Amino acid sequence: MLLALDIGNTNVTAGVFEDARLRRTWRLATDVRREADEYAGLLLTLLQHGGIAPGEIKAAVMCSVVPDLEPVFETVCRSYLGVRPLLVDVGVRTGLRVLYDAPRDVGPDRVADAVAALHLYGAPVIIVDLGTATVFDAVNRDGDYVGGAIAPGLGIAAEALFQRAARLYRVELTRPRAVIGRNTVAAMQSGIVYGYVALVEGMVARFREELGADAKVVATGGYAHLIAAETRAIDHVNPDLTLVGLRLIYEMNRD
Repeated sequence: MLLALDIGNTNVTAGVFEDARLRRTWRLATDVRREADEYAGLLLTLLQHGGIAPGEIKAAVMCSVVPDLEPVFETVCRSYLGVRPLLVDVGVRTGLRVLYDAPRDVGPDRVADAVAALHLYGAPVIIVDLGTATVFDAVNRDGDYVGGAIAPGLGIAAEALFQRAARLYRVELTRPRAVIGRNTVAAMQSGIVYGYVALVEGMVARFREELGADAKVVATGGYAHLIAAETRAIDHVNPDLTLVGLRLIYEMNRD
């Protein structure tokens, strides 16, 4: 079995593949203060509850946007699972040509998303990652990664609004009953949720002007289902897109 780890700013998403089948997934809160032993304890417990023995893990692959946690999870894999993880970074084969001005600046999670989207849905394709940040990535008709756009995520926007406006407060990010809110909570939910729906629709329309009107759109990330339920601009929702991309990249780099 293959362990895939997506180390993000908010969560660490772990998945176990049995051949090409994603057998189980888990999410852990990202905390740079945690030591390898702590993360290992959590991960081993989750594996046990998932009916997976540590000895069944024969390989690991990981991507990270939190540099401080890279050696932590390398230690977890080596010391507790007995495998050396493949870190998706510069020099790793991905099968994807990156046409960014500075290819090193493209996050490894964005590369994994593009690899998976291209494999699953074909080209051209637009990836909308609705997580800590709202990230749009574009793969053209030739299967090349051509760039994207980055905006604050829903959670960041909501928290900033709460912190900077004295009379506003935290609200649950859920679908409001109407666009026109009749109270402060409903008004904030409408502005955030439907505001991001409009952001996604507008950006997808602009991306399609450059990629082609037939470009497919796949959403991933923690807020993907919330936004996708309110718009026809999204064709597919795949919360496991990054993990699938990591598996595909691992397969390209097997010795």
